[in-house]
Amino acid sequence: MYIISKEFHFSASHALNRLPEEHQCRRVHGHNYIVTVFFRSAALNDIGFVIDYLDLESVKRYVDGQLDHQHLNDILPFNPTAENLAKYLYDTFKPQFPELFKVEVSETPKTKASYEID
Repeated sequence: MYIISKEFHFSASHALNRLPEEHQCRRVHGHNYIVTVFFRSAALNDIGFVIDYLDLESVKRYVDGQLDHQHLNDILPFNPTAENLAKYLYDTFKPQFPELFKVEVSETPKTKASYEID
């Protein structure tokens, strides 16, 4: 199985609802997010790619235009945890990219959450 990935970066704020009052993540705060999309295929196309990285321009446009420098609570219909964001981005891009099998969202250099389909 061939696997490729590509990272997209954006900065945004959020506050995580339903946490205890004293929890630091309940307050509005921001992250420099890294979204990594993963694609796999048992065979390569005629060029020798799983997919052409240039075909991922729509992901970049979405991240830059919809998520970057936003307050995620204002634009997303769910509690904007990294886990929920990973699933949301997977669902958003899977119809366009059948080879997509995993989306990873990192809020800090030490934390990552992902949504993956077998």
